[in-house]
Amino acid sequence: MFVYQELLARAAAHKPVRVGLIGAGKFGSMFLSQVPTTPGLKVSAIADLRPDAARKACAEVGWPEDLISEVTFTDDAMSMMATGDVDVIVEATGNPVVGLVHARESIRQGLHVVMVNVEADVLAGALLAEEARTAGVVYSMAYGDQPALTCEMVEWARSCGFNVVAAGKGTKYLPSYHASTPDTVWDHYGLTAEEAAEAGMNAQMFNSFLDGTKSALEMAAIANATGLTPPASGLLFPPAGMDDLAHVLRPVAEGGQLAGKGMVEVVSSLERDGRPVCRDLRWGVYVVIEAPNPYAAACFRQYGMNTDATGRYSAMYKPFHLIGLELNISILSAALLGKPTGSTRSFEGDVAATAKRDLAASEVLDGEGGATVWGKLLPAKASLECSALPIGLAHGVRLKNRIAAGQIVTWRDVEIDETIEAVRIRREMEQRFG
Repeated sequence: MFVYQELLARAAAHKPVRVGLIGAGKFGSMFLSQVPTTPGLKVSAIADLRPDAARKACAEVGWPEDLISEVTFTDDAMSMMATGDVDVIVEATGNPVVGLVHARESIRQGLHVVMVNVEADVLAGALLAEEARTAGVVYSMAYGDQPALTCEMVEWARSCGFNVVAAGKGTKYLPSYHASTPDTVWDHYGLTAEEAAEAGMNAQMFNSFLDGTKSALEMAAIANATGLTPPASGLLFPPAGMDDLAHVLRPVAEGGQLAGKGMVEVVSSLERDGRPVCRDLRWGVYVVIEAPNPYAAACFRQYGMNTDATGRYSAMYKPFHLIGLELNISILSAALLGKPTGSTRSFEGDVAATAKRDLAASEVLDGEGGATVWGKLLPAKASLECSALPIGLAHGVRLKNRIAAGQIVTWRDVEIDETIEAVRIRREMEQRFG
């Protein structure tokens, strides 16, 4: 992206890119911390269920009082989008049910939307992205989050003429983590509940990172944006460091662990016995590429690429991501270039609510990161065939049937209000893209 000079011109002309932020939590606060040092960018309004907390967040990330006084703080996101005082909406609530409603209203109002809310994007992003393209506005992934960064690497590889063998991210994973709950999560992070509370850390959110749900959501988002294939039976989470990516993430027939080429996968920073992986990619993203010809493979060797034993497979990676500190890239790409930093194109992957333990009929599911279910990545076709309940709709719904540990929860297993707008949008997406 080459937009900085245009930003300076916008600043000089007093015509900044105007942003409306929905949700001033951790991601939103990280974005807000960059605003005072970005010329030509203005946050016009912040919608949060606790407007006073949003105002406090601005002060805590270093905003001067005169800048805070220029912002409209509200608890009504829908009204904020109708003011005509914003160009780009950033949806950062993390709530898939309200996220779909906010995104659709943003599109209806003719506003670009940056969807930090990957939960909502996986639930029905294919439909919303299509509606945005029809309306002539941008529906974008959030740069700084791992899905957008991975999509950028896939785009780079394909545009250079390489075959993409695998793409994804790293995380900390052991099979036992799927059963983790908000009551046990801090043991895995080496914290006490009191230490986590003092740091303002949300147990259910951090548990989603640990139990595999967030990884499944992010890989589904990448698959839906790039057309890469999810594994047939869920993510494998193979242990692999930066130097091992090209060896591990190649097809089984060639000595790797993938079912085939062109897949999404997450690598673990832990060996299965708990030992740390050498040069792990826990905070990063990667793409594994295949040389299209012997000449390109020779160039891999000549320029020091880390290849597998054949020399044909190699990997590019980014060891870190800065989350909300990088979000400006998406906002400016949408407002100044009219292009997304990754966007859903189809329905390739879905994330199914899966029982963490034996669940009794009449129990109420507590959704992503909770104590009852975790999210398992499935190919969208397989998810629809088994009528899997999306993890994004598995919060606050009552079971009608007993569910065994490890079993996927289906639509038939729950009492759900089909008139809820998010449910209707999801059903519409299934009909359109299923």
